[in-house]
Amino acid sequence: MLKVLKAGFFTTIQDKGRVGFANLGVPVSGVMDAYTADLANSVLNNSVHDAVLEITLGNCKFQFLQQTIICISGGDFMATINDKPILLNSRIQVNTNDILSFGNVNYGVRCYVAIKGGFLSEKKLNSRSFYRNITKKNKVEKGDLLPFKEHKESFLPTKSIVKIDQNHFKNVNLQCFKGSEFKMLNEHQQEKITTEIFTISNEFNRMGVKLNEIFANNLPQVLTSAVLPGTVQLTPSGKLIILMRDCQVTGGYPRVLQLSTLAINRLAQKSAKQKIKFVFV
Repeated sequence: MLKVLKAGFFTTIQDKGRVGFANLGVPVSGVMDAYTADLANSVLNNSVHDAVLEITLGNCKFQFLQQTIICISGGDFMATINDKPILLNSRIQVNTNDILSFGNVNYGVRCYVAIKGGFLSEKKLNSRSFYRNITKKNKVEKGDLLPFKEHKESFLPTKSIVKIDQNHFKNVNLQCFKGSEFKMLNEHQQEKITTEIFTISNEFNRMGVKLNEIFANNLPQVLTSAVLPGTVQLTPSGKLIILMRDCQVTGGYPRVLQLSTLAINRLAQKSAKQKIKFVFV
């Protein structure tokens, strides 16, 4: 078990999500940044489908009630075990009663704690991903006990790490494709949407990211149609909304762009006031 001593801003258990239930109105959910979550699992020789702990903006603390091996990847929140700094993207032995803490943000928005064999929380619709009204909780809380299988295999300490491309956190370019309603934009609008620099607003979460700039348009609303993570919707007010992993499965705003998987992962590590630019693949 992993005991939650301090839950932080927004901490959840996530895996690859609930694929194939859109007809029931169920969002995909799953890890926001699959690139770094997969890296953490891979360092431990886990399946990339194993559940991990997704931590948003640090400031949390946990106690291990069993021995195991972990790997932390993604944003750097100054992680420590028993107040001693630890390396990202490396295998780390933890013992019973060790305390894992996360402090302030150095870079990034989300980090992932992978554990040998994955977290073993309840499965709903083939996934352990937290989501309100699907799972019992939508985030972890102080005092929660998060189950995992004890792993007592030891290994020689090492300072070797898997290096991660820092462009994943710093690059402003988001690769995208033309959306289903892109053709409804006039020629000037089509050019502008991929040349302008946009700013992430204070309204960003697992459901979506709203951008600050007004993109003037007089497009009509469309019939409610399928949307998915990475869909960029253009609202009547001119605001662009980028849907993320917990987004609804249908929407009535024009779908002007669709982000690539790489771009969704990259956007998951950006916060308010940071800049982005849409770039066609």
